[in-house]
Amino acid sequence: MPTTLPVTVTASPRWGLEPTLALTEVLARQGFSMVPHLAARLVSSEQHLSEILCRLDEADVRDVFVVAGDGATPVGDFADSLQLLTAIERLRQGGFGRKQHSVGITGYPEGHPLICEGDLALALHSKQSLSSYVVTQMCFDAEAVGHWIRHVRQLGVRLPVHAGVAGAVDRLKLLRIAGRIGVGTSLAFLRKQHGGARLLRSGGYRPDQLVEALAAGVGQEGRGISGLHVYTLGDVAATERWRRELLDRLTAGGPEHG
Repeated sequence: MPTTLPVTVTASPRWGLEPTLALTEVLARQGFSMVPHLAARLVSSEQHLSEILCRLDEADVRDVFVVAGDGATPVGDFADSLQLLTAIERLRQGGFGRKQHSVGITGYPEGHPLICEGDLALALHSKQSLSSYVVTQMCFDAEAVGHWIRHVRQLGVRLPVHAGVAGAVDRLKLLRIAGRIGVGTSLAFLRKQHGGARLLRSGGYRPDQLVEALAAGVGQEGRGISGLHVYTLGDVAATERWRRELLDRLTAGGPEHG
């Protein structure tokens, strides 16, 4: 992969934040533009957070992605992403985390299995002043993404939106993870588009049709997508091959396909 591509590192409630930070530091030293996930429920205190921000400063990491985290019980003072974002801003004003100029947060086009739609909308609006961009949860229906963007724009959210799509990943792994994170509506749409039996076979899923449909909404008033966030689900090499093949096709197609 070219080092110009931003690379995210997720956080696991099982292992805590240390593996996320350690891998971020290793890849940052190799020249990659790193975006570690900071899960609020894995940060034990404001002192812990200040230490994290100092480590990221030393690694020249300029972007972080803030999530609540999947852990059922917070390990410390932070129960949700808004609390952590507020603490990050307070520490930045005090001189910590000076290099983290960009802060991403999550959007949920299909809702959240544990949070009602009204609370999600209120949280997103509350986090807007503390954030730089939104990455949507993995979704397989371009119309659902477009509808969600129009909805949050009506609510006054103006942050750039990066549509989250699955990369060229194993189908069975994709179905397992998609079911776990609660994207059932668009998963049913995906099964309909690809044929349920065919999608259940092992082998690689490719997001070409979804990307083409999302591209049609780029630049449309009230629906504009600023970019893509590709979930590799561990299949980094296959997804990178797909990305290069897609770019080669677009380049070969000329300006009308660009």
